[in-house]
Amino acid sequence: MSRERLLAVSARLFAEGGFEATSMRDIAGKAGMLAGSMYYHFPSKNDLIAAVYEAGVEEIGAAVDEAIESKNDPWARLEAACVAHLRSLLADSAHAAVMTADLRRLEPRLRRRLVTLRDGYEKRFVELVAALPLPAGLDRSLWRLHLLGALNWTPTWYRAGGKSPAMIARALVTALRSTRK
Repeated sequence: MSRERLLAVSARLFAEGGFEATSMRDIAGKAGMLAGSMYYHFPSKNDLIAAVYEAGVEEIGAAVDEAIESKNDPWARLEAACVAHLRSLLADSAHAAVMTADLRRLEPRLRRRLVTLRDGYEKRFVELVAALPLPAGLDRSLWRLHLLGALNWTPTWYRAGGKSPAMIARALVTALRSTRK
């Protein structure tokens, strides 16, 4: 079994059941391999979790980078990033879904590792928000966290067939843009 296939199976199970509830044995069974064979690719479950999380960061980061590449206007760049972020989260991509997992119950060392990966991804939004013409005195950090929190919560309530991810992201940016006034 390839490392990529093992990551895909792991991501799906982590996204469905959470990190804690998914065992290496569960993953091995779903992947059609012996649990011990997984350790050839990943020395521990924490290493597997980190690899899945990193794949999610890379996947969603690439989507955002591509979306903003051709945009010059700061608001258009933010909107494009939000649309790409939300499309990634709402697509059938377990890697991206794992990025919004609750990390609080993970062991501290693993949590720090994943938060570092997440922070690397979110640096894009730090830069996008820094470029916006927002009122002086506005806490850009909290503004950005509100935005990402709203985007990341969407998979909880979203139903296919309703408003598109692009419509949702654009409406959110439009609402937040009103803070300029």
